[in-house]
Amino acid sequence: MAENKPQSFTTHARYDPLFHFFALPVFVFAAVAAIVHLVRHPHWHSAAMVLFSVAALVAVFKSRSFALKAQDRVIRLEEQLRLTVLLQEPLRSRIPELTEGQLIALRFASDAEVAGLTERALAERLSKKDIKKAIQVWRPDYWRV
Repeated sequence: MAENKPQSFTTHARYDPLFHFFALPVFVFAAVAAIVHLVRHPHWHSAAMVLFSVAALVAVFKSRSFALKAQDRVIRLEEQLRLTVLLQEPLRSRIPELTEGQLIALRFASDAEVAGLTERALAERLSKKDIKKAIQVWRPDYWRV
């Protein structure tokens, strides 16, 4: 099964085929087709179809972003709890200084290397991408889509 494949910086991104390869292209196509129709046949009905198709496309993007933001909040909470258990003082008291992006990236770090990466992330203000690139032993996340 695809979910059991090892993850790394280059392979951790995932796609939801029904969203990325069906629903999204269909809504983009509908919006483009409505705009083309409006340009070729200007009428209030054509303008209404553009408005409706663009609103539907926005709704698709917003529903996706709401789900991702909810996942980010849960990941942030999980990582704060994990770091509270794994880190020693004084690093433990600096957990609130980590950005949401840093916490989300640190979830991929193994327990053995998370302390060092956390210290580097705070000292060097590492980005999500930099943290992920620095991970030596990848801790997979098969649930995020």
